[in-house]
Amino acid sequence: MSLIMVAIFGLLLFLSFPVAHSLVIGSTLGIMWGGNLPLFAVIQQMFAPTQSFPLIAIPFFVMSGELMMSGKLGRHMIDFATDLVGRFRGGHAQVSVLGSTLFGGVSGSAVADATALGSVLVPWQKSLGYPAGFCGATIAAASTIDILIPPSIPLILYSLVSDASIGALFFAGIVPGLMLAIGFMAVCNISARLRGFPYDKHPIAWGQMAMRGLYAMPALMLPVIVLFSLRFGLATPTEISTIAVTYSIIISAVLYRDMSWERIKRSIFFAGTATGVVMLLIMASMVAGWILTLDQIPEQFIAWAQGNFNSKTGILLLMNLIMLVAGMFIDLPAAILLLGPLFVPLAQAYGIDLVQLGVMMVVNLAIGLYSPPVGTTLFIGSMLAKASIGETVKELLPFYAVGLTVLALIAYVPAFTLHP
Repeated sequence: MSLIMVAIFGLLLFLSFPVAHSLVIGSTLGIMWGGNLPLFAVIQQMFAPTQSFPLIAIPFFVMSGELMMSGKLGRHMIDFATDLVGRFRGGHAQVSVLGSTLFGGVSGSAVADATALGSVLVPWQKSLGYPAGFCGATIAAASTIDILIPPSIPLILYSLVSDASIGALFFAGIVPGLMLAIGFMAVCNISARLRGFPYDKHPIAWGQMAMRGLYAMPALMLPVIVLFSLRFGLATPTEISTIAVTYSIIISAVLYRDMSWERIKRSIFFAGTATGVVMLLIMASMVAGWILTLDQIPEQFIAWAQGNFNSKTGILLLMNLIMLVAGMFIDLPAAILLLGPLFVPLAQAYGIDLVQLGVMMVVNLAIGLYSPPVGTTLFIGSMLAKASIGETVKELLPFYAVGLTVLALIAYVPAFTLHP
């Protein structure tokens, strides 16, 4: 069954079918042609994961982020980030990095971050004299920081397949996210010095910076509320997601006075659409995972790995290489749901912490988001910058170096993913 399923899945992907549809068709045909199982078993396996209570957090976190990013608050955060770093060498490009880090505590989605921030920042950076390819590369790489700073949708998905604590994953993603932010900002600074990019030479307006900081503070407080609630057990992740929506509505309605029924309806629609895409992936992946389990593929994979790799170092290298390649061809949520069931038992067999594995997987697959041939944020960044994919990839080379360096540190220095 598994061989038929994988062959059909690969063929459909090659023909540009959506990943979820390819999985459902491949799994169904695999059962029909390779197994003696009734077809209603596919429906049962698809329906079962939808009854997971923690998954309710996904639409609420998405809605919270959309409510905040679509109003005045998003503009205030960009202005605040500009005040903080705009006067440094490469500071206008660093706004993309710092903005993504700040928005990471709001949206939890790299694609939403790249679209929302990039549509504002990329044309502005180009008008200042930055090369189009560099503008596209910066937003393509920087937007992936969003999925490490809590709340993170990919980490919630990983929790689904690994049973690792969502709270522990959220805490563990903070340091790697900040490491990427520092590294990307260093790339912007060094590139600006070597290539003579423009920067703001006006003196710092401290009063204006303080005022914009106050305006942006409500959004900056959201990840603090999330982590504080998780750390002290005040609420579950699902409960926190509903609190985040309520908080976003109150802040926008009372403080910024820009809330409207139209924005609420638009946010609900956006959250429902985004969640529907993710849920279809979850349902399809669970059927595929069930077939792999029936054919004992995870056990065979562990036996093969143990027979060929004698150390944890080698296993970590193997998993990273597989994830890097998979991330270049499969979108991040689908890759987590497909690889998680294979790597979790392997990690347990070698004594690798599952929270460390989760953060490593997200960082690894995040690199795939800005890598050809199907990198989502790569295409978004190139489109917004009106640059060719080749131009953007060329400018991405130092960002790849930073991403791989952080990945190596996460994989081989567990202290970087410490969690409570």
